[in-house]
Amino acid sequence: MEKLSSHVLFCSLFFAFLLVSRTAISQEVEDQKEFDYDEEGEKGPSHWGNLKREWHNCKTGRMQSPIDLLHGRVRIVSHFTDLKVDYKPSNATLKNRGHDIMLKLGEGAGYMEVNRSRYFLRQIHWHSPSEHTINGKRFAMEAHLVHQSLTGKVAVIGVLYNMGRRDSFLSKMNEPLEEISDTHEDAVFDVIDPSLLKMRSSLYYRYIGSLTVPPCSQNVLWTIVREVRTVSPKQVKLLRVAVHDDSDTNARPLQPINDRRIQLRIRSTIY
Repeated sequence: MEKLSSHVLFCSLFFAFLLVSRTAISQEVEDQKEFDYDEEGEKGPSHWGNLKREWHNCKTGRMQSPIDLLHGRVRIVSHFTDLKVDYKPSNATLKNRGHDIMLKLGEGAGYMEVNRSRYFLRQIHWHSPSEHTINGKRFAMEAHLVHQSLTGKVAVIGVLYNMGRRDSFLSKMNEPLEEISDTHEDAVFDVIDPSLLKMRSSLYYRYIGSLTVPPCSQNVLWTIVREVRTVSPKQVKLLRVAVHDDSDTNARPLQPINDRRIQLRIRSTIY
């Protein structure tokens, strides 16, 4: 009987591992050389779904990101406090993935909590210009804070930027970004504090979408902060130069909203 219980426990843990591993595989590819952002090329966004079988969602998915957060489609939801953010200092590695710069965070970087479900902060990367638009308006840059639950579910916080004063969090990475530009190697941080992003806002959009790079996996919980921040032209340029992909953009074109709901949540606090 004891052996049978041990066997059942082992099988349960094994299948749980498979579930998490399978979901994790569907996350953003870390080597982005197999696709690009050239609209006229054979590896551009309109062809992503044909490049690999496992990337089929890029072509056939009906919940793809990014989208235009069109006010005519937005449902206003007030008096909600369903989002909590708690970030902590962590070790991190700055990586060139091929078309973007990713800050891969170590364990203990903190989490976001939505409706009592906890998603742990795994990485941050940047797109320029922005991928999401608001009422058709595109912004200078967009940061994606990618989180994952213990069961492999993905939630992303998107932060939009206009050109203006430099961003204080990105300023902490100026030297490592320049180092990557010169050496093509990863840059390691002893410690970096994602709480410096100061994720506090009384307005944010919420919808269900996808990863914006292959494999374009769906059922991603998106939270787009309505407050638009500023970033300096030099900082945007440095992020693009450090990538070495000879492109001036890494933004996927807008995708159809279809019948999805977009919420604008008001009087909530990201804290």
